[in-house]
Amino acid sequence: MDAVKSRCTACGASLSNDEIGIYKKMVNRGATECMCIPCLAKKLGVTEGDLYERIEHFRRMGCTLFL
Repeated sequence: MDAVKSRCTACGASLSNDEIGIYKKMVNRGATECMCIPCLAKKLGVTEGDLYERIEHFRRMGCTLFL
């Protein structure tokens, strides 16, 4: 992932490619700073499980953010 900082902007945790991908998909495709799954779930008012389900959905749909 190009020029994306690899730490969560809220808590400082290391980010996985899936965490960067779901942030870009759900919040801002051009983001250079992202949040981890727990922080993003809180921000969006959803569960972490909801976000993991979305990741799998987008992966099955062939979204290139989740290869």
